[in-house]
Parts: sequence; C-alpha cells; structure tokens
Amino acid sequence: MEAMLPKNIQAGLDAARLDSMRKSSHLHVEADGAQHKVLRFWDTGFSLESATAPQLRGRVDLYDGAAHLCQCLIVAVAQEGDEMLFDFKRATRVAKTAALDFERARDAPAGLIGTDAPH
Repeated sequence: MEAMLPKNIQAGLDAARLDSMRKSSHLHVEADGAQHKVLRFWDTGFSLESATAPQLRGRVDLYDGAAHLCQCLIVAVAQEGDEMLFDFKRATRVAKTAALDFERARDAPAGLIGTDAPH
C-alpha cells in the first residue's frame, strides 16, 4: 500500500533529497566552460539536477574535485523527477603520463647514470 502525502510535504522531502545528493557528491562535469554538479554516478552514466542542467550532448569532462577523471561523449536519456539522466556513449580515462610510442621492456632500467657523475 502506498501512502499519499500532501503536495507541500512531498515537495519538501524531494528538495531535501536533492540537497543531500548535491552536498555528498564531489563529482562535476564541465561543458562549454560551465560546471554542473553530478548528483548520482554509475558505470554507464550520471545524473544532473534538471532545473540547472542544460540539455547537454556531446563531449564533457568529468572531474572529482580538481582531478580530471575522463573525457566523455554523452547523450541525455530521460528525466526522472528533479534529475536529468545521461548515458555515456564513450568514456575515456585521462592518463596520468604521456603515451609511449614504443613498447617498454619489463626489465628495462629505470634510468642511466652518466660517466661524468661525481664519485
């Protein structure tokens, strides 16, 4: 059996839930120079607040605080209540180091010491 709440109480509960999600998340997406707080995140997508999120589509950057996590190609899927849901078409993790253009041997030395080093 489903309990029916008055509209003002339901609206207050929904606002409190949205505020709680907004405060608990460190993730945000950046698109066209604007930042949008991520409310929920899962393996195949994320959600933003529908009132403040534009109809994002295309490439966005996903951050955890200041750490750049990945570049994503996204598409808006649906709106559920106060949330706009987005799915990843592609999510490429950002590398911490530059890509190598050769294969590094497992037993390769970490560095070389020159002959003119002080003794």
